[in-house]
Amino acid sequence: MDKFEVNDLLDFYDVLLTDKQLNICNLYYREDLSLQEISENLNISRAGVFDTIKRCETILLDYENKLKLSDNHQKRMVLYRQIKEYNKNDVDIINDIVDKLINTEYREVNDE
Repeated sequence: MDKFEVNDLLDFYDVLLTDKQLNICNLYYREDLSLQEISENLNISRAGVFDTIKRCETILLDYENKLKLSDNHQKRMVLYRQIKEYNKNDVDIINDIVDKLINTEYREVNDE
């Protein structure tokens, strides 16, 4: 997983991490500190920092696989942009896109 993907997942799921995990993730992913810099700042081993980062990646990905918040958000953003491209005369097309938006909200609930 690259840093952009993890940053995106952090936007949705950071409140579900422990304070320690969140602090390390913020330093690594959002402030772009190296493992060594985080290790020195927090007075923990570099391996401890690395393990925490990998564990957080797994946790965040697990939440996303179950909840799909980021995926659904990205789908909605594409559809919102499509709506903005149409003019008022394209009511049927806009209604179709709105239906797709509604489906992104309810699909996960109804699929289970």
